Amino acid sequence: MKFSSTHLHRYQEIARLLWKYGRSDLVKQMGIDEGIDPKHLETADPAAATPEHLADDLEAMGPTYVKLAQILSSRPDLLPEPYLRALARLQDNVKPFPFHEVEEIVANELGVRISKAFSRFDEKPVAAASLGQVHLAALRNGRPVVVKVQRPNITKQITEDFEVLTEIAEFLDNHTEVGRRHHFLDILEEFRISIQQELNYEREAQNLIMLGKSLQEFELIDVPQPIPDYCSRRVLTMEQVQGRKITSLGPLERLELKGAPLAEELFKAYLKQVLVDGLFHADPHPGNVFITQAGHVALLDLGMVGHTTPAMQNHLLKLLLAISEGNGDQAAEIVIGISKTGEEFNGPEFRRRLSQFIALRRDQGLENLNIGKSLLEVTQNAADTGLYVPSELTLLGKTLLQLDEVGRILDPKFDPNASIRRHVSELLGRRMRKQATPGSILGSMLEMKDFVGGLPSRINRVMDRVGNDELEIKVRALDAQDVMESLQKIANRITSGIVLAALIIGASTLTQTKTDFQMFGYPGLAMLCFLGAAAGGFWLLVSIFIQDRERRKTPPKK
Repeated sequence: MKFSSTHLHRYQEIARLLWKYGRSDLVKQMGIDEGIDPKHLETADPAAATPEHLADDLEAMGPTYVKLAQILSSRPDLLPEPYLRALARLQDNVKPFPFHEVEEIVANELGVRISKAFSRFDEKPVAAASLGQVHLAALRNGRPVVVKVQRPNITKQITEDFEVLTEIAEFLDNHTEVGRRHHFLDILEEFRISIQQELNYEREAQNLIMLGKSLQEFELIDVPQPIPDYCSRRVLTMEQVQGRKITSLGPLERLELKGAPLAEELFKAYLKQVLVDGLFHADPHPGNVFITQAGHVALLDLGMVGHTTPAMQNHLLKLLLAISEGNGDQAAEIVIGISKTGEEFNGPEFRRRLSQFIALRRDQGLENLNIGKSLLEVTQNAADTGLYVPSELTLLGKTLLQLDEVGRILDPKFDPNASIRRHVSELLGRRMRKQATPGSILGSMLEMKDFVGGLPSRINRVMDRVGNDELEIKVRALDAQDVMESLQKIANRITSGIVLAALIIGASTLTQTKTDFQMFGYPGLAMLCFLGAAAGGFWLLVSIFIQDRERRKTPPKK
């Protein structure tokens, strides 16, 4: 594999990471080690390859890999539990950048010094993540806010990281079986688009506004709103949530919390986002969920959102119902219907795997079925059997997996499957009402007007043709030539059978007639008829056998 010399350092870090965690074979297969000093690889001590060291190594490699670690921390289908716990640290506990850089970024973005824009601005961040960090502050009128500031020079660094990762993904897709099965380049492209969206804080501000309007009806859910005059592409100022992260609540505090109604309303709100609105908060890990002083749930960090089209919403609703009811066969058919199939797709194997998986979970009790994990298992089984599921399904699986975790923190007895069944009728009704917009109704009325207006003239033309004996009905049969050839073969065989039967009957009659010409002590003409019938019968059986065998070998036309 040839790689750019300008990115040698990044290739070295990736090669060292793979070497350290037992994938030296992959390093050699890609040829990364050919342009790298072997001494650099030797510094990778396999004895230090622990989950905690992996989190430290990814953090040291930069924000792109920290973001990758955050995504992996919510994928139990890809990593064991110890690695999930270790990587979860990087969700909001990354090393912060200095305050003087914060001051410079805020001044450049807002066009005014921090002291002029805010009456108070805490130097120590309350949270630091892969792409930015959050500071508590107050506006000039004393209103408490939080300010999210993007890391300096992060766009350039992420661009360079993706150039390296793209070259590696292309090689894996073209030269390895695992790459051809999982399409790493497509996954990387989705990851790149997601990060680009998160880097645009103006887009996140719009997401906060849209989600806030969508969830107004849910009294127990809060979405902090942005302060438009204090927002830019790299700075986001929003209302301060007075509360605590859900993960920081102690056992006694959880007992005092009315968790059951919170979990129920949170799950219902997400179903509405996904299956009705088509826009949903795609990163509800516990670090982004707060419990306010009023006992409400607050959703933070809307940099990552998911989108679903009306057609996809219908499929997802059917799939969620099939999984929640433990119907593996129906779930398999829905997934196949919305996915792309590769040349190596093994349909029976995928159906068997999915039915077996869901049946096993059903036997353990539907209340113990983790629906988010189940969706991720579906995508994993699909990839293993050559089926390429849409990215919305994977994103929804990750989102519901995080939501399951939050729901069980709020209420350990919460059953998301029962919640789906409780709200499905209401969701269907809301979807129908949403689709019945004035525009869609007007469009249907215009189509009906065109149909009704043109109906009399069409009926007149048909009746005129009937009256003038000009009406013709043409029926186009598929494979008509093959049908006629088959009928011809049948007729030929029947005719041959009749001729042979006539020869046998005639020969039997001639045996009673005495003639001078004899064969084998019988009338010669009768024996000739018998021999002709025997030869014809033998030939007919042989031809039937040969034609049937050729037909079995010939694949059917599609």
